[in-house]
Amino acid sequence: MSACAHIQSMSLDHGLLGAAPLSTGCGDCLAAGSQWVHLRRCLACGAVGCCDSSPNRHASRHAREHGHPLVQSFEPGEDWVWCFADEVALAIRGAENSPSHP
Repeated sequence: MSACAHIQSMSLDHGLLGAAPLSTGCGDCLAAGSQWVHLRRCLACGAVGCCDSSPNRHASRHAREHGHPLVQSFEPGEDWVWCFADEVALAIRGAENSPSHP
């Protein structure tokens, strides 16, 4: 996995913790009564959205609409960050960097 300027900037300036999650599931799906496959947490604002394998693809929509390219997996045991802008991922180490829903 390779890093991009967005990921490098986040890790140098703010650490990879990012913003605290705003919900325990996809906020948009919860509001609409929809279901999701996997969850992603926006590192800029903490919005939790569903992945592109989910019917509504809220995480990537959020990235496009709000200009927040970095998401972290919000799945237990997954420690990676994805940049929608550059389409690259970065594996991260340490449970302290990957807050996940229960």
